[in-house]
Amino acid sequence: MRKHDFDRGLFSMAPPDPLDRRPIYLIGIDDTDNLESRGTGHHARRLGAFLQTEAIAGLLDVTRHQLFVDPRIPYTSHNSSLCLRVRMVHDRFDDLKRTCCDYLLRESAEGSDAGICIGAWDAVSEAVENFGTSAKHEVLTLAQACDLAAAQNLYLEGLTGTHGGMIGALAGIGLRHSGNDGRVVWRHGIRQARGVLPAGELLATTGIDAIRCADSGTEVSAQDRIDVTPWPRPVMIAGEAVLFVQHEGDGNDQFAWRLVDRSRSKDHERNHA
Repeated sequence: MRKHDFDRGLFSMAPPDPLDRRPIYLIGIDDTDNLESRGTGHHARRLGAFLQTEAIAGLLDVTRHQLFVDPRIPYTSHNSSLCLRVRMVHDRFDDLKRTCCDYLLRESAEGSDAGICIGAWDAVSEAVENFGTSAKHEVLTLAQACDLAAAQNLYLEGLTGTHGGMIGALAGIGLRHSGNDGRVVWRHGIRQARGVLPAGELLATTGIDAIRCADSGTEVSAQDRIDVTPWPRPVMIAGEAVLFVQHEGDGNDQFAWRLVDRSRSKDHERNHA
């Protein structure tokens, strides 16, 4: 897929229909990159757009999950995994699996250790969530990941290199399913939000579920104006995409709030994991 096709595929996606009852799947991917290539977050968004254009599944969101950073764990830069949440167009798991694996085999960087895990939302158990939580604090093994995935009937596959990304891929779907971990890197409308917007408009036109003051945790008034530069980065809390802002006007009453800086956003992400 050419770059402009990828961008058009993402930006043209309609908001999800809350009444749609077609099955939801989670797709965890990890270690698709090297130090010179685009990161796994890029591949996750691009894969989501590809699934949409191929009429396999509609992309609901993409989340980034920070895992344990330790010298015993090989990783490219930050040791984070990505998880796509998708709604199937037709309940054809083999089509989903084949399309995802073909894409990652084709696009993963030289020297990567790509892994993928796919499971229906309802098939992700507390044991998988616990595995994800453990992956944030301790060194886990491929054998542990494979044993758990087999026991839980989840598709887990290594695609390139050592297959080490299988661990993060399984952890990613567990953490996303928990609803209390991760930063949203794509939801409808989030990356198009620019400039100064009222909180109510931001909620109405994006996949953000709530906007809260970073210091007090209270909800921001719908009329309050927020500078969303460069673009909103909500975090997952209790199953909702929550955007944290700080009270900081520009002195000319153009806006009352700014996005918290990335370090504070990461603190909120860690504190609710």
